[in-house]
Amino acid sequence: MLVRLLRAHLRPYSGAITLVVLLQLVQTLATLYLPTLNADIIDKGVVKGDTGYILGTGGVMIAVTLAQIVCSIGAVYYGARTAMAIGRDLRGAVFDRVQSFSAREMGQFGAPSLITRTTNDVQQVQMLALMTFTLMVSAPIMCVGGIVMALNQDVPLSALLLAIVPVLATIVGLIIRRMRPVFRGVQERIDTVNRVLREQITGIRVIRAFVRDTHERKRFEGANSDLMDVSLKAGRLMALMFPSVMLVVNLSSVAVVWFGGHRIDSGGMQIGAMTAFLSYLMQILMAIMMATFMFMMVPRAEVCAERIQEVLTTESSVVPPAAPVTRLRGRGHLELRGVEFRYPGAEEPVLRDVSLAARPGETTAVIGSTGSGKSTLLGLVPRLFDATAGDVLVDGVNVREIDQSAMADAVGLVPQKPYLFSGTIASNLRYGRPEATDEELWQALETAQAREFVEAMEGQLEAPVAQGGTNVSGGQRQRLAIARALVRKPEIYLFDDSFSALDYATDARLRAALARETGDATVLIVAQRVSTIRDADRIVVLDEGRVVGTGTHTELMGTNETYREIVLSQLTEEEAA
Repeated sequence: MLVRLLRAHLRPYSGAITLVVLLQLVQTLATLYLPTLNADIIDKGVVKGDTGYILGTGGVMIAVTLAQIVCSIGAVYYGARTAMAIGRDLRGAVFDRVQSFSAREMGQFGAPSLITRTTNDVQQVQMLALMTFTLMVSAPIMCVGGIVMALNQDVPLSALLLAIVPVLATIVGLIIRRMRPVFRGVQERIDTVNRVLREQITGIRVIRAFVRDTHERKRFEGANSDLMDVSLKAGRLMALMFPSVMLVVNLSSVAVVWFGGHRIDSGGMQIGAMTAFLSYLMQILMAIMMATFMFMMVPRAEVCAERIQEVLTTESSVVPPAAPVTRLRGRGHLELRGVEFRYPGAEEPVLRDVSLAARPGETTAVIGSTGSGKSTLLGLVPRLFDATAGDVLVDGVNVREIDQSAMADAVGLVPQKPYLFSGTIASNLRYGRPEATDEELWQALETAQAREFVEAMEGQLEAPVAQGGTNVSGGQRQRLAIARALVRKPEIYLFDDSFSALDYATDARLRAALARETGDATVLIVAQRVSTIRDADRIVVLDEGRVVGTGTHTELMGTNETYREIVLSQLTEEEAA
């Protein structure tokens, strides 16, 4: 999975990668040449007392060293740029894929996991790419070249490599084999910490209100301790790696000096050659150590690559149309025909055989008990998820066949949980229509009964808004979300219980102003409060995902027992009449 992911994202940088490999090749060859020059200085210069040879060969060593330094700097520079570019591309690819997800896929992964995959997981793969370009490319060249040069110095002594390299490879392989499942546990624990922390930051008011600070602190400590325990397990394996490698390296040096000393004593080898052989042995073992360091990163990067690839290969259940309809010719006529929606793996559908029509110039309301599928029904219109059976039609065209931009222009949704982005009042209101004028913003705020509190804010339209709109009240957030939808001036307005945080007087004024502003549009309202929808032109009653009644307030009070129960749970008989 890791190789497949990197291969796909390395392809655009083949030129830079080729340059890195060439620079690393030259730098490594220069490094391999230096011990031979040093051996020549000892055997042909120092032993024979030839000062001229020492100076000449020393000058060559300096030139080779300068070339090595220049190539090393170039390789690190281009390698780092390429690795950072890969990280940028991976983050962009994950973000683009997540943006295409429907509510179903978002719920499948969860926001904390998606954040971890976009940040920490990508960073691990990016670091592996960086280490590959700066260390791993030169390691095999250094290892193979070192063996060749060692053989060139003394063949009998090179037989030590036949014992040293397999022992080192076996030790590294055994440790790395145990690392992979541990690193998967690390990434999963990071997901958990992110989830708990996100819940606690978002729900800080609830925690304080119920005085659950101690409980939540213990909950976070538990998640944090789990991460620490798994990280320590990974750390112990990593700590075991370097002493094991260094033990082999040091024993190898002792063996070379021991057997090399006997070779020199018998006249089969010169002192300079043994010095060079020892240098080449160190280079071979250092190359293996660099590879070891890389192999320590590979298990974690492989796990991260799998998690990234899982996101990238997940197709949205909301599929874009092959031949999209880019222009709707009607005025916003909305119809649902025999609609069913079922979550994957669910025994029962949330909605079943739902049919209703909402016409321009009319207000259609949907009411029902909690869990009856009202919000799910509303989400089918802008394709937050697709119906598993039946058709959702806008101006006679199935929403599955409408271009996303055309649908966005036709539909304005005010969600049940209004969300404001960090910025200003104006930037939030212009979110769906950037070219809107200040006059249009004030008109939308006037209709949404939000003008008064915006005018009281320092900066007015330029007043700052915190992420999520946490610096304004719930009712103010709802009114700003309604104003944001009004600025777009769509043909279909979808209000998902968007008046629940308003007092009755503000609710009444807002609905009266909306009636004037949206007189020619199609309005579909989901609500729990009877007073909000009793004046609607048509009321649709849902019960356990089915339509059990359709009509006006007066008609349903006389004919529909489910609606009557909902009304009388909120109003007296006289108020209902």
